[in-house]
This record gives sequence, C-alpha cells and structure tokens, in this order.
Amino acid sequence: MELMAGDPNEACQKFFAEVFRQFEKHNLIIVPNADDWLFAAKVLHLLTHARRRLQKGKLQRLPPGASQRLALDVLIAVSARRWKAQVVTENWTDFKAIQRYCNTTIVRAATFFKK
Repeated sequence: MELMAGDPNEACQKFFAEVFRQFEKHNLIIVPNADDWLFAAKVLHLLTHARRRLQKGKLQRLPPGASQRLALDVLIAVSARRWKAQVVTENWTDFKAIQRYCNTTIVRAATFFKK
C-alpha cells in the first residue's frame, strides 16, 4: 500500500498491483486479521499512554498524518508477529517503540540489505 500510494507513476502502480495478486495467489502475503486489529488497538493505546507519561500528562498533537502512519506500522508489526516474520524497516524509531508492546522482530533495512 505504501509503495503504491507514494508512487504517482501508473506503470509502477500496475506492477505493484500485479505483484500483490501473485503473492496473494501463492499465499505469500501477510494481511491483518481480526485479532491483529484488536491487538493493534491495544498497542496504540499503550503507545499513547506512554507518550502522555513522557510529556508529563499533556498529550501534544502529532504532526498531520503521523497517527495514521503509526497505526499502519502497528498493524504491520502485529501481523508479522503472528507469522513470526521479521519486519525490515528504515522507520527504526517507531518500530522500536512498537516493539516494547508487541514482541516483533525488527531489522534495520540497511543491515538486512547488506547481506
């Protein structure tokens, strides 16, 4: 979703849509199920309360779009956890925070792709 949403090139979007269909056909794609959504809500709740504690009770607004991106990252993390899959990311800070409440294995993209 992030790859397609961030790329205005129609040819790339068609390519990613086809890759998605092939992965889905061969059961190679991880999608959130109902339990993942429920667990993601709990993790988001815990993250919000942790932020409030750090800010001494005053919860500052996140930048526009940040809460939506965090929610999607939490869904990625909890879905990966269910499959015991690693999350390869450049968004280390958010996933480290998520990892405190969701035992997901995360790997820095730079480290993973050096292999």
